[in-house]
Amino acid sequence: MTAAPRDAGRADARRNRRKVLAAASQAFDEHGLDVSLGAIARQAGVGAGTVYRHFPSKEILLEAVLVQQLDDLVETARQWAARTDPASALLGFLLEVVDTSHGRKHTCDALTTRASWPRPSLAASARRFRQALDHMLRAAQRAGGVRTDVNADDVAALTVGCATMRAAHRDRNGGARVVRLALESLRAPSSVTQGQGFRDTTGPFHTASRCEECGAWLELRPTGRPARYCGATCRQRAHRRRLGMTGRPDGGRFAGTGDVE
Repeated sequence: MTAAPRDAGRADARRNRRKVLAAASQAFDEHGLDVSLGAIARQAGVGAGTVYRHFPSKEILLEAVLVQQLDDLVETARQWAARTDPASALLGFLLEVVDTSHGRKHTCDALTTRASWPRPSLAASARRFRQALDHMLRAAQRAGGVRTDVNADDVAALTVGCATMRAAHRDRNGGARVVRLALESLRAPSSVTQGQGFRDTTGPFHTASRCEECGAWLELRPTGRPARYCGATCRQRAHRRRLGMTGRPDGGRFAGTGDVE
């Protein structure tokens, strides 16, 4: 007779925990790690006592937020691996990691600078993330789409560097373009010469190619060369930038070799 109320109480507790985690993640992103547990409780729409029951200290709450973020990325890796070829899956996943990390400076800094990390649960999530990354990298290398002289440590370091470059770039679109260029360096030489890009040909996420100028996702063309820009505005912006660099109306290209989409 008491099973139903007990189950309902447990469901409420799980729901409140999810609400607190979501509110804490947003609060840390927007206000930094100095935000109080009381402020997080108000943002979650629960009492302070509810927060303290689940997370007795801010350090424990921060760890739970980091665990959730890493586990979400592991699930993202699984989805990418299931919907496109190994090389495109790896590069698309790394782009998404960089996109996701943008705006999470405070939690990312805590993960990399705090001497108290990693605690057991966070260490386990970090291992799952590294295993997912290593699996995707090896699959892409076996398929011949990614160079074989890099390992998971190299890829992780490159991704951290890409996140830093994007944050440091004065122009958001320019930052996304630089990140894309940096990640393209992972491609095997044969893949680069064949003109492969960030493409996804399967499933509902069939827009894994990005605009070279602003980094926006592009619709995949069933035939012909992949589109390079999302529209006329980005195409013209890229053209003007080339003119500024070369002073030549053809952007420094040989005659007859201008952009074709």
